[in-house]
Amino acid sequence: MKQGFDDIIAKVKECGKKTVAVSVAQDSAVLEAVKEAKRLGIADAILVGDESKIREIAASIDMDLEGYEIINEPDMIEASLKAVKLAHEGRADMYMKGLIDTKNFLKSVLDKEVGLRTGGVLSHVCVFEIPGIDRLLFLTDVAFMTYPTLEDKVNIIKNTLPVCKACGVGNPKIAPLAAVEVVNPKMPVTVEAEELTRMCTDGELTGCIIDGPLSLDLAVDPEAAKHKGATDRKIQGDADVLLFPDIHAGNLVYKAIVHMVKVKNGCILTGTKVPVILTSRSDTFETKVNSIALAAVVAEEMKKAQ
Repeated sequence: MKQGFDDIIAKVKECGKKTVAVSVAQDSAVLEAVKEAKRLGIADAILVGDESKIREIAASIDMDLEGYEIINEPDMIEASLKAVKLAHEGRADMYMKGLIDTKNFLKSVLDKEVGLRTGGVLSHVCVFEIPGIDRLLFLTDVAFMTYPTLEDKVNIIKNTLPVCKACGVGNPKIAPLAAVEVVNPKMPVTVEAEELTRMCTDGELTGCIIDGPLSLDLAVDPEAAKHKGATDRKIQGDADVLLFPDIHAGNLVYKAIVHMVKVKNGCILTGTKVPVILTSRSDTFETKVNSIALAAVVAEEMKKAQ
């Protein structure tokens, strides 16, 4: 049976409502998403920012602030530090970007005193529910890591596994993507894909199946795999995770899907102490809500692993 975001939201309700700390919460799109997340029973929110502006925006979107904790801090940088500290200290299960630029938001995530560093690499995971594909599809990294090295790719995979598990995919098939499905020494990403496959085969990377290099059609289209005679591959159009060679490939595929196909998706930053919801200004209301739901199930999975 196809899994989707309705299942993720249902799973949040099973594990219990979470709390999201919102950095610089005076943002109408974010407050709309927070309001819906509360209505759906996904998460309560602690709103950190300019209280007068938060209340003004809430009134304009018919949002009842009864039951929300509001921490008044008009200064955006200070607000981000106060919000991230809530997650750092365990008062919030996840951390969300509001009306603050990404650079300063990430500075709060990486703050040595109150941030969410774990000592590991940070990476971005996007989860898609796509018509015609009978499973959730995980894309990484499409927004954060620019030119990942082989070591970075190992860490990206390790960051992605808990996200897959939280969404009900216990042993994901991971496709390190390239323009071709054969190793070519003149194309370094194919050599790295082969090495990742070997590491998985030899037990150096566990909890997943890795088969690369793979072209995108072989990774997601079983018919393409048949036509190309790829019947000896571990992945034959049934990949769960698309591992991109660089941010250009990942971002282009991400935006092509979002802007050309009617899909549902949610995105989080991983490798942090708690899931971080880093959505774009252009992301839809539904994507923001889905991202909160995704962060909630990942937060529960991380709590189990502690």
